Amino acid sequence: MRIAIAANRASGGGLDPGPLAAATRGADARVFESLDGIAEWRPDRIAVAGGDGSVAPAGELAGRLDVPLAVIPAGTANDFARAHGLPDDPLEAAALAVTATATRELELGRLADGRPFVNVASAGLASVAARRAQPLKHRLGPLAYAVGAVRAAATARPLRVAVRVDGHHAFDGGCWQVIVAVSGAFGGGSGVAEADPHDGVLDVVVLPAGSRLGLARRAWGLRTQRIAGQRGVEHLRGRVIEVAGASELNVDGEVVTGGLERVTVEPRAFRLLVPEGEARLRTPG
Repeated sequence: MRIAIAANRASGGGLDPGPLAAATRGADARVFESLDGIAEWRPDRIAVAGGDGSVAPAGELAGRLDVPLAVIPAGTANDFARAHGLPDDPLEAAALAVTATATRELELGRLADGRPFVNVASAGLASVAARRAQPLKHRLGPLAYAVGAVRAAATARPLRVAVRVDGHHAFDGGCWQVIVAVSGAFGGGSGVAEADPHDGVLDVVVLPAGSRLGLARRAWGLRTQRIAGQRGVEHLRGRVIEVAGASELNVDGEVVTGGLERVTVEPRAFRLLVPEGEARLRTPG
């Protein structure tokens, strides 16, 4: 079995891919510093070692090559791995890349520029929190997201956005945050429980503007993954989401500029290798 290990050495404060390759016993494993060159090597499987932001591009490549994808969590929060029941130990996950036979077909979200994502693309407090958390990750680990969120809630201002779902007007006004979700997992354990990465549609959650005091309730809803059911929160679903007024985004934990003006979904875009018993389970948000 030929396994291409795409290793992001910058993940988690510094990743050494050597032990990961050694853990793939019985396989012909080759480490790649990026996705470049993997297609030419013609692997039987691709394993991506890195944070959540590394998963979608690797999944896109695995889908194009029609080979399964293994995910080795090596980032700060590893929300994708947690949401899909993958081992949190990198060496155990590397071994699973060889031994796993069960797969789960997942969708990809795509921003206006074609950038894929597997968790969420979000504007408002989420992007400010991610920017504030970035310099703290090496010292605080996943706690950096909570610190970033507190700082964002204390200083950020609401966005003015207009949201259309499948061509229909859905929301127009001020909001603290707008979330477009595939799996719904983000922020070191927060999420949208209703988001299902198998159903071929995107979930949109809009947190309307209000008092800063009320943000504590919204924060609890995000942390318990029940935000979509809170009073006053807009929860919408569709295949094409258009958000005007959002510039800075948090996309799978990475801060980027633009892309929510047109978000689409690609159903059954790639196959994820999962532990036995996980293939038929609905992914928690």
